[in-house]
Amino acid sequence: MMLNYINNLSLIIRNLLMTYSLNSTLLLTILLGIGLFFFLRASSKDRTTVVEITSSQKPLEVLKVMYEWLNLRGWKQSGGNFEQRILIFKGQVVSSKLLAIFLSLLGGFGSCALGLVIIQIFPTLGWWPILLGFIGGPLSGMIYFKKSAREEKFELRLISNDNNEDMTSMRLRAHRDELISLENELSDRLKLKSDGSLFKTPI
Repeated sequence: MMLNYINNLSLIIRNLLMTYSLNSTLLLTILLGIGLFFFLRASSKDRTTVVEITSSQKPLEVLKVMYEWLNLRGWKQSGGNFEQRILIFKGQVVSSKLLAIFLSLLGGFGSCALGLVIIQIFPTLGWWPILLGFIGGPLSGMIYFKKSAREEKFELRLISNDNNEDMTSMRLRAHRDELISLENELSDRLKLKSDGSLFKTPI
């Protein structure tokens, strides 16, 4: 009688541990999936921003410095409109290989975790569901590599300033990170001023 009671208690404890393990693995899988989804979504999100910047220097001096800065960062002039006083530059965004490898590992571990959940629910499948890691891993890296590599445009427009011709007013339209880099690196050199919205806007 006592032996049967111990066996039943052992079986109950084992089932509870299996349930706890299954729930923990399922929770981990869901968290990994959600994090990976939002990361891949953010990598291809359009973060083009428009900001107005003024400088106390003359337009020709400002344009010369900005032209050199853009060329050093890989931007190439692709067109413009003289009447509207617009210059357009284009550049190619290159995917990060290290980040692609990291996302592949993350997707692989997440897929393996999903495989473990499937094994617990359907034990008759054996260990075959673990092979999902060989699908989810490369697929995550490929999605990131394809979506993050794209062509970006940097648009610069001079705004007429009749009150003071020695000052330069510009409206810039480009990726938010590029505008932040421009303001950080050229702010002192060109005496740039803006409303600071780039540093207040959430990523």
